[in-house]
Amino acid sequence: MEIKRDRYLQQIIDYLWDGQVKVITGIRRCGKSYLLNVLFKNYLREQGVPDEQIISIQLDLTKDIRYRNPLELAQFVRGKAEGTSAQFYLFVDEIQMSDSVTNPYNPDGRTITFYDALNDLRSLPNLDVYVTGSNSKMLSKDILTEFRGRSDEIRVHPLSFAEFYSAVGGDKEDAFESYAFYGGMPLVLSRPNDTAKANYLSSLFSEVYIKDIVERKKIEREDILGQLLDLLCSSVGSLTNPKKIADTLRSKTGEDFSQNTVSNYIDHLKDAFLFSESKRFDVKGRKYFEYPYKYYCEDIGLRNARIGFRQQEMTHIMENIIYNELIIRGFSVDIGVVYSNEKNMSGSYSRVAREIDFIASRGGKKVYIQSAFALPDEDKAQQELRPFSLTGDSFPKIIVRKDIRKRWYNDNGVLNIGLIDFLLDSELI
Repeated sequence: MEIKRDRYLQQIIDYLWDGQVKVITGIRRCGKSYLLNVLFKNYLREQGVPDEQIISIQLDLTKDIRYRNPLELAQFVRGKAEGTSAQFYLFVDEIQMSDSVTNPYNPDGRTITFYDALNDLRSLPNLDVYVTGSNSKMLSKDILTEFRGRSDEIRVHPLSFAEFYSAVGGDKEDAFESYAFYGGMPLVLSRPNDTAKANYLSSLFSEVYIKDIVERKKIEREDILGQLLDLLCSSVGSLTNPKKIADTLRSKTGEDFSQNTVSNYIDHLKDAFLFSESKRFDVKGRKYFEYPYKYYCEDIGLRNARIGFRQQEMTHIMENIIYNELIIRGFSVDIGVVYSNEKNMSGSYSRVAREIDFIASRGGKKVYIQSAFALPDEDKAQQELRPFSLTGDSFPKIIVRKDIRKRWYNDNGVLNIGLIDFLLDSELI
């Protein structure tokens, strides 16, 4: 089964021969290697590039183990590309498996790393360099940092619903139910039954992600990291902060955990691309609040698996899926806060904060979005619409709903659109 990843493939194509190292980042098992070694390689072949001009090195395979030595890697690639007018493409997969070696010309100096090798190869005018990699020895985000100013990032995410549906087809509602339960990790599509899907997702946490973070960051309290994961997964889309989380862990374990420890652990989860953080933004005051934030899981199937496929509240699942979709489309996403003066029970007026689920911004474009599972009556509709009326601007406003299929605009120009329609219409915003 070939899964189309056209958005990422086009990004790679746009960066062809720009003199930079192309670094393909993202959570492990989201399809980085497939994008490079299957989809992009097939594109090059279609453009007439012969296979012998595509140098593909997979450092996790024994056939290429000698090239874990960065000096061997550089020498091998130079032997292929140097002194010829032909254009070569270098793919290095699982770059974090490269070793650091002693400098033979200065044994007492600093070691030689793959950064040195790739920066050297980058100087060849007829060589275009692409790398992927992430695990406990070198998470993808670290790779990008080392090539700061000399690299392009192609950030890959698990399958969007549009990518998922393009592979599975059939009834859209049935496909969405499966997506909302098992998510978009590509290998889920090849698992033969529900049990195999669930086991695969659970094993990603226990055998891949947690081990990576524990080994890379030298985490001594893996149990606390696991409990933090459980808390974040069970409360996606809820406002929280490190102090609140530390208090919750303290009450559950009876141990004293500092706010700084929790903050560090959250940073590790973000660095590994497991969670994203969304800040609250005062729309009229044009400033960010320090806390609280919201956290969203990179893949809803991973979230569901971590909590044993319990807590299947569609309101939270839907919000997480919409957030991920906006990130995939290249938007930065904040939580909007607006204020109104409202009469309280005593008859006096007070300033009340109202929330807009998402402010999606890209370039000069901005869109306000509310996620609403259902609007069964006028009171509920007005509750969702009221924050829009308080923004004081004319940026587009959308309510994404699970209870409708046909899109329509209300008298104030707010678009009401069904969730599946929104997820499949990449040109909407």
